[in-house]
Amino acid sequence: MIRTDYLKEKFPILGEELPRMHLASLPTPVGIVPFRSKSGPGQLSIKYDNLTGSLYGGNKLRKLEYIFPRAMAKKCDRIATFGATGSNHALATALYAQRAGFESTCFLSHQAKTPLVAATLNKHIENGTELVRYGGNYAKRVSTLRQYLWNRGAWVIPMGGSSWLGTVGFVAAGMELANQIGRHKIPLPKRIYVGTGTMGTAVGIALGLALAELHIDVHAVRVSDTSITNKPALDGLLNKTAHMMRRLDRSIPKDIAARTRIRLRDEFFGPGYAQGTPATAQAICFAQDELNLTLETTYTGKTMAAILADHDARQDRDCSVLYWHTYNSQALDVPVNRPLDDKALPEEFLRYFE
Repeated sequence: MIRTDYLKEKFPILGEELPRMHLASLPTPVGIVPFRSKSGPGQLSIKYDNLTGSLYGGNKLRKLEYIFPRAMAKKCDRIATFGATGSNHALATALYAQRAGFESTCFLSHQAKTPLVAATLNKHIENGTELVRYGGNYAKRVSTLRQYLWNRGAWVIPMGGSSWLGTVGFVAAGMELANQIGRHKIPLPKRIYVGTGTMGTAVGIALGLALAELHIDVHAVRVSDTSITNKPALDGLLNKTAHMMRRLDRSIPKDIAARTRIRLRDEFFGPGYAQGTPATAQAICFAQDELNLTLETTYTGKTMAAILADHDARQDRDCSVLYWHTYNSQALDVPVNRPLDDKALPEEFLRYFE
């Protein structure tokens, strides 16, 4: 696919200041899919970010395109990051770090057992990722970080890749979508729905749309605990990303953060991270039957539940909405009934294969 850098095209100084490693196949396609729900027919625009990469897709790859060049510039040998045991971000980071010539370390915490966790852990083992159990009190976490990072030339990526630099990847994505709307690939949506954990994806999309001068509401459906996903943290990431872009390129509007339109949706989180609800299960079945999309319980099922709830409440009457599909669609092709190598796993992670 054509790799068009819409951000650099409009803001060349910013593009020169922020080197980009082309990892993803961009632009990802968009389409319009008709459907029927219990409240009647409708149609949904879809941004297929499940197709960002042939090695591993999903939304995390866009962030890595801007983060990896910084690690290379600092002459780092290793990429380290954080997540839960089934984290798409941690796996995408490890897989593409290996392809880019880095070693990788993932600090992983426990989560609810889902069908995807065992496959994710085995894909890490196949990749040669160094897997570390991360948790406990503050002193224990600090000790763990010292043990595995000290003097190892590591570039540390925050959970979800949602540093300001990673968020720029989705500023570019928002401008990519604006270009597709401008070329009439899909109608101008009134709302975009996207799952949000560490909030970089939603913040970046909103900033990109604002830079493209499109007035579209971004409904960020919360999928993580409020200790991670909350309005003050969202505003902090939004303002820092806007500030850093303008610091590098003064042609970025001074008030760009204020022009964004983000609404944090809390109603669909359920009992906890990666734990679905009846609405999540219904949304997953709906997406498979009506949209030919495979969703999961952590991010995309909850996002689709929000879309369906608003549709059934007639919140989208006479307007177009878009679903941003963030879930990797590439098969992992590893066994799930047993670890590929027991010794490559922290002992506590064996429970995901029981």
